[in-house]
Amino acid sequence: MVVSRPRDQRYHEILERAARLIHQSGYEATSMQEIAEACGLTKAGLYHHIKTKEALLLAIMHYGMDMFEDAVLAKTGDIVDPVARLRECMARNIALVTQDASKEVTIILHEHQTLTGTSGQEINVRKKRYVRFLESAFREAAERGQIRPVDPTLAAFSFLGMVLWIYKWYRQDGKLTPREVSDGMIDLFFEGLMPRS
Repeated sequence: MVVSRPRDQRYHEILERAARLIHQSGYEATSMQEIAEACGLTKAGLYHHIKTKEALLLAIMHYGMDMFEDAVLAKTGDIVDPVARLRECMARNIALVTQDASKEVTIILHEHQTLTGTSGQEINVRKKRYVRFLESAFREAAERGQIRPVDPTLAAFSFLGMVLWIYKWYRQDGKLTPREVSDGMIDLFFEGLMPRS
């Protein structure tokens, strides 16, 4: 087990608190002063950890992508059956979006246009890697006859549209549990892909 060094822990605390503020108010409306105060730092102290506001946004997005890749891709890539792999991907995606990680997902979805130059490209490369992972699984499932013939890109973006939009309507204190959302969406999505007789 790897134990984070104190600096790493402090850095992740800054990212978590900044993400919470940006999630609540938006990137443009959140000042570095507000973030510093939320972290118990002076503005100069915050700049010791993060050089610019855009660098902070990029770090939050990478942090969110790291959590996502650890929770989803690393846990599903070795599943041999493509439909089982896709179902597990969807379940793990939904778990992330319905838990505390939804703030990072929201930031990645809504603020990625804010990033300029290579920063935006870095995040896009990571997002495209996941789309390709899904496309490959849909292609394989169709070739095996496990799902009806479907364009893998259309299937991948339909999948993503379902799971990533959950943050807009799901409430932890609402009538559905994360498990009910996951089970219902997986059944709804994959029933539509079953081969027609």
